[in-house]
Amino acid sequence: MNTLLLSLFIGVIAGILDIIPMIIKKLPKSNCISAFLQYLFVSVIIINIDLPNIVWWLEGGLIAFMMAIPIVVLVAQGDKKAVPIILTNAIVLGTLIGFVGHNLK
Repeated sequence: MNTLLLSLFIGVIAGILDIIPMIIKKLPKSNCISAFLQYLFVSVIIINIDLPNIVWWLEGGLIAFMMAIPIVVLVAQGDKKAVPIILTNAIVLGTLIGFVGHNLK
């Protein structure tokens, strides 16, 4: 399978996994769309990048964590309780994306 299509497919799944709790909590639609797109694009980056001197299984969580920081800065102004949840999701989903992408490439 084409690497770009694979990364988009994994991104769709990761995005859905991320927004399910948001939909259950009835968060605004724009928040759900933003989170979905975040993981769609993060998946493409994680699967198609190779950071030097970083082991493959750590790359995904690290990249997703770093890319979540701008979102956390915005969210922290209104809801400080969401910060650890967002960062934990970034690390967990990023690591899973990296693991799945590494094993299916």
